[in-house]
Amino acid sequence: MIQVLFVCTGNICRSPSGEAVLRRMIDDAGLSNRISVDSCGLEGWHIGKSPDERSQAHALKRGYELASLRARQLSGDDFSRFDYMIAMDSGHLGDLTQMKPAVSATDIRMMMHYAGKPDTNVPDPFYDGPEAFELALDLIEEGCRGLLKQLQGKL
Repeated sequence: MIQVLFVCTGNICRSPSGEAVLRRMIDDAGLSNRISVDSCGLEGWHIGKSPDERSQAHALKRGYELASLRARQLSGDDFSRFDYMIAMDSGHLGDLTQMKPAVSATDIRMMMHYAGKPDTNVPDPFYDGPEAFELALDLIEEGCRGLLKQLQGKL
């Protein structure tokens, strides 16, 4: 089974959205028994909490359910559990790259790498209005389409 982990700062906006979007795409492709998805945050501020209500509302309008997800913090074990870590921005990418143990085979890339835009961040919508949440979902959907295509090539 291929294991994918989405990573953002607090695991309440971008990474749970990535988890829900990719999970739905995997389900629609009939691959839920071959690809597993999770999300986490680099920081532990929101451990155990549901995703941001605005993230939930915008995702639900597109048919993605986030309400059952709970925030967790990245752990050292994640570098041995997950085949792919998907960073939402360049800061996350830098942190994950520094934290990655030398023995880990985890492939760490930015979300938009999978959309052919490796230097593009998925901006954090937390401090902005509705349009920021819609933009984040647009980018995440675009990245997830490319990611799923790559994962299908690995199966």
